[in-house]
Amino acid sequence: MGTYIMLFGFTQQGIMNVKESPARVEAAKKTCQAMGARVKDFYAVMGMDRYDTLFILEAPDDETIARAALAIGSLGSVHTDAHRVFTEDEYRRIIAALP
Repeated sequence: MGTYIMLFGFTQQGIMNVKESPARVEAAKKTCQAMGARVKDFYAVMGMDRYDTLFILEAPDDETIARAALAIGSLGSVHTDAHRVFTEDEYRRIIAALP
């Protein structure tokens, strides 16, 4: 399982209905779970220009995260951005394998 960060930024629709955001977070968690990803953590974000919230997830592959991001974004309340991230141990193995 890989670790991913999925960033969310409110659209105009999303910010106009911000009080519904906690319910949308729960729905997004269920969407990820149904697609085979596990949401480990949720955070609201301060100080980022484009992003308002984020998930830290585990998933078997990039395609799983892409499907989840597209499904969540297609509802119109947020735009998404997803990135594969590496733990410190994974990072050390990557660096150790350099020629």
